[in-house]
Amino acid sequence: MSINAHNPKPQSAAVQPADLPEVRGKYIAAQSLGDLTWFRVGGAADVVYLPADADDLSAFLKNINADIPVSVLGAGSNTLARDGGVRGVVIRLGRGFGDIMREGETQIRAGAGALDVRVAAMAGAAGLSGLEFLSGIPGSIGGALAMNAGAYGRETGDVLVRVEALGLDGEKRELTPDALNLSYRTNGYRDRVIYTAAIFRGVRAAPDTIKAEMDAIAEKRGTSQPIKSRTGGSTFKNPGGANPDGPKAWKLIDAAGCRGLRVGDAQVSELHCNFLVNHGNASAGDIETLGETVRQRVLETSAIELDWEIRRIGEVAHGA
Repeated sequence: MSINAHNPKPQSAAVQPADLPEVRGKYIAAQSLGDLTWFRVGGAADVVYLPADADDLSAFLKNINADIPVSVLGAGSNTLARDGGVRGVVIRLGRGFGDIMREGETQIRAGAGALDVRVAAMAGAAGLSGLEFLSGIPGSIGGALAMNAGAYGRETGDVLVRVEALGLDGEKRELTPDALNLSYRTNGYRDRVIYTAAIFRGVRAAPDTIKAEMDAIAEKRGTSQPIKSRTGGSTFKNPGGANPDGPKAWKLIDAAGCRGLRVGDAQVSELHCNFLVNHGNASAGDIETLGETVRQRVLETSAIELDWEIRRIGEVAHGA
């Protein structure tokens, strides 16, 4: 996910680690975002900050100069980082936010940096059903919370008990699902906090039954989605939202004749045409241009305007 933590003034020069508060975590200057996102494209962030834990992140937020832009990057699965890079500080929640543990009889607590598939596996091993759908969502829990990610008929909000977060002032908060104003691929609270952990509820079931469902999800994904390619997951939201009988983005894209469409080394997947693929040498500009071309063709053929599901962050390269 990406948030704007402040109302920054225009930056005349790149932010350097020396401009930032002392932390226990790690600063990386001029970090290529292509190394951190699944499309493997994008310019550099001025600084990437890897917090040691929630307390370290809290202190950082309390002490950073308010003129410096701050954004958050999850696992990078549904993010397109533009070729001009990202100014300011990009926070990446890593190892210090990856713990997953059982909480009580029917709940799982997961750090925002934990991968969705690992949370589903941990819940299954604990004999808790209901979280299997997470195994079909690429990315981390923080991103799932930020966009109310879903798959196979379920959404993150369906199993969410509460979230732990930091306000942009660095103060700790706990929020219930009602406070987040969740809807299809939408979290009405996403730009107001940084999620650090979440508690999910499950129902008791046999681990073998849960594993069988997760295996079925893995098989379905493997045969219907280009999961071994450089892609960002589903590109556009379904115009019908969560309604199973509503219009599907992939069908509209297919009907518009866009299956296999290319811009440079970026292509609409032949396997699932709501996925864009980088065949190796695409730029972020190629991918975004391809996506906008698809949107225009769908609008012309169906009179429906597709909304991006993939988050686009950063600046367009000069001269692009």
